[in-house]
Order: sequence, then structure tokens, then C-alpha cells
Amino acid sequence: MSQTPEKPDESNPQAHVPKAIVSRLSLYLRELQHLVRDGAETTSSTQLGKLLGFTDAQVRKDLAHFGQFGYPGIGYRCAELIEAIRKILNTNRSWRVGLVGVGNLGRALLGYRGFSQQGFEVVAAFDLRRELVGTRIEGIEVFHLDDLPRIAQQRDIRLGIIAVPAEAAQSVADRFVEAGVEGVLNFAPVTLSLPGSVRTVGVDLAIELEQLAFAVANLGKSR
Repeated sequence: MSQTPEKPDESNPQAHVPKAIVSRLSLYLRELQHLVRDGAETTSSTQLGKLLGFTDAQVRKDLAHFGQFGYPGIGYRCAELIEAIRKILNTNRSWRVGLVGVGNLGRALLGYRGFSQQGFEVVAAFDLRRELVGTRIEGIEVFHLDDLPRIAQQRDIRLGIIAVPAEAAQSVADRFVEAGVEGVLNFAPVTLSLPGSVRTVGVDLAIELEQLAFAVANLGKSR
């Protein structure tokens, strides 16, 4: 007789799940995908925790926010848990993305294959430089920034990436809002002011390096 896991509690209000847990879900997803690529069919909270530097209790507690996904005596079936986490993160569907700013960072982002592997499709790029308009970078057409509202509607762009200097980031964010974009990933080192209906995530590489420098500098002090 086959065993079936308990179904996730659909009444659980995912909107109130702490951001840290959602971030760890993405880490679990990546490790599970690596395990599947290596031929693994099952895993455990102990193995996942060890791979990521978490305790097995932390892994179980995080997943318990969304239901019980393990099988007694088996652990987690990797493919099933991948599917469940993708559904929780809402990446079991395709998200269309527009990118503004095709300088060095923007070009690198356009060439990043990891987006499409996780369900994100960059369908258009935008810039103010006329000499770039009409060209293709990494196969993606570049439009003038003034065309953002029209292209966003035509191509159903719901997420935007900002890869422009800090002084231009707020203006670009405002354009995304006007175009009906619902979420913005901001690589400019500045805090954006956006309406509550638009979600934003900031990626400041200098801050990440500062955090890394602090961790390295204090590593010996904890020994």
C-alpha cells in the first residue's frame, strides 16, 4: 500500500510568512534541484540542513509553515518537494520581465540563463540611448524607455528589473508603476519610493560585500 503525505494547509495565510523563511525556501529549491541533477530521488531535513548550514529542525519548521511534505521512513521525495516549493513561490508558471538599462550590468543580466530555468522570461529591454534602440542583446530586443507602457501591455510584463545608475532609478521605477508593472527588482544602490500595490526587492552588491567583510573580519573572534 503506497504512502501519501499530508496535504499542505491551504488555510495558512502565506502572505504573512516571514521574509527570511521565503528566502530559505529558494535555497531549499536550489539544493533540491542540484540533488535531482545528481540523480537523487529522496532527501531528508538533515541532509538539506547540512548542505545549507541549517539545523534539521530549522528545515522542518520552515516547511511546516506550508504543510507536511515528508513520508515516514523515506523523508522528502525531491521532485515532489520541488514542485511544492515552486507552487508556494508561484514560480510554477512563467513570469514575463522587462529590464531597463543595458549598460554592463544590464547586458550581464540579459545573458544570465538562470532566469529562464526558474520560470522568468525577459521579454524586452529598454534604454534611453537611441543607438541601442532596435538592436538585440542576447536575443532580446531593445526599445526606447518611452515605449515601456506600450510594450509592457503588449507583452504582459508584470515584473521589472532596474539596472541604471542610482540617480535615475526612482524615475525608472515610476515608469514601471505607470506601465502597470507589479514588482520591481532594483540593482541601483538607492531605496525606492513606490506605492503599496507594487512590491520591490533591492539588490545592493556593495552592501552584500560589506556584510561579507564583516563576517570574514569576525570569523576568528568567534573561535
